[in-house]
Amino acid sequence: MTVVVFDLGRVLIDWDPRYMYRRHFGADEAAMEDFLSSVCTMEWHTRCDAGLPMAENVRELAARHPDKTPLIEAWDREWPAMFAGAIEGSVRLLERLDAKGVPLYAITNYPADKWAEGLAQFGFLARFRDILVSGIEKLAKPDPAIFELACRRFGIHPEASLFIDDNAANVASAARLGFTTHHFVNPDMLERDLERLRLL
Repeated sequence: MTVVVFDLGRVLIDWDPRYMYRRHFGADEAAMEDFLSSVCTMEWHTRCDAGLPMAENVRELAARHPDKTPLIEAWDREWPAMFAGAIEGSVRLLERLDAKGVPLYAITNYPADKWAEGLAQFGFLARFRDILVSGIEKLAKPDPAIFELACRRFGIHPEASLFIDDNAANVASAARLGFTTHHFVNPDMLERDLERLRLL
């Protein structure tokens, strides 16, 4: 095991639309959860991750739910409020791996039109030798094609690489291609796995 490939959201970056929508729904958590499960769903957002411009995705959804237009538009307009910052325990592990000279890469589902903002916000992203961004490539995890592209782009072999992601479907897709995988839950569990694999 010589290479580590990270996911970003919910592994190194604390992202959750609820952080922003609590401003709009206040104490009515049930209404917020209903909105996120029936209107601004993760399936809908994945279209942005796969390359559709966010403004276009928002416009199409608002046309189907005109009564929810301000809430839907908030997804684009208030995007930075969905971030609570870095997951510090994970960032410390990234720094330790970097200090040991472990080659570090990332594959992230991230809208192309928000990526420059993310790069500016999180300085630790500079530790990666390369980052494959789904919205730019118009391929999103768990599509095997994005992992195959990453292997070609990064010049890595799955059999010598650890892939870390919080999403079980993404982990399963990488595993089928031969990656060793870690299903991320928290930094402590990740640290134990990195030590077990003698990466730390």
